[in-house]
Amino acid sequence: MKKLYIAGNWKMNKNEQETAEYFTQLLLVQDQVQDSIEQIICPPFLYLHSSKKLTQISKIIIGAQNVSDRENGAFTGEISAQMLKDMGITHCIIGHSERRQYFHESNELIGKKYIILKKYGIIPIICIGETLEQRESGHTNNVLREQLEGIFRDKVIQEDEQLLIAYEPVWAIGTGKTATPDMAQEVHSLIRNWLIINYNHSTAERIPLLYGGSVKPDNIQELMNQDDIDGALIGGASLEITSYIKMIELAGEIKKC
Repeated sequence: MKKLYIAGNWKMNKNEQETAEYFTQLLLVQDQVQDSIEQIICPPFLYLHSSKKLTQISKIIIGAQNVSDRENGAFTGEISAQMLKDMGITHCIIGHSERRQYFHESNELIGKKYIILKKYGIIPIICIGETLEQRESGHTNNVLREQLEGIFRDKVIQEDEQLLIAYEPVWAIGTGKTATPDMAQEVHSLIRNWLIINYNHSTAERIPLLYGGSVKPDNIQELMNQDDIDGALIGGASLEITSYIKMIELAGEIKKC
């Protein structure tokens, strides 16, 4: 069976006690989680260590929300890939729309972060997506191609390399708006075809494509049933443990070969 990825991005939410309570409840249902489901939770940096410790004997993957493009040095407040590696972190989100919008991260910078994660063997979850203005003006496809080309320009994706790409329409993040399943599938197909054209069919098929943008229990199955959608990057709905567990259960009912 093909893997489905249910990734939760907590952003700047929860304290240490809330984090512990969340994982305590999530651990209780692990025996019921289908083998086809890959669970990824990305808490704030401060709670990566405790989250790893709490989940160390489970199938739950703990990921980071960001990383510096520099290896080390006088970069106050930054977190390096080497530090993440030292903590046993295996996954890291880069290029999230909030990083682009609020911290003015460019495709070139995100490409550098991809390279540094690759160097340290950390699997990147690379986010791309368009704004409402770009969609309404008919520029979605051009924007996504520009982002993909800016991040992956002159970079070789190795045959055994692991990475995930998450399409997150900016206009659907935290707004309650969601791309229809057909709209999401159309964009995921575009991304898949871009990978085929720029790399090859086998690379395109093995890279999981996730959808992010107001995913919740009442729409996750419709989205996951689309041919080119291999999972979800979930923000607000992943903060509620009952909601996240429900999405894991619903995704587990989907069978993809």
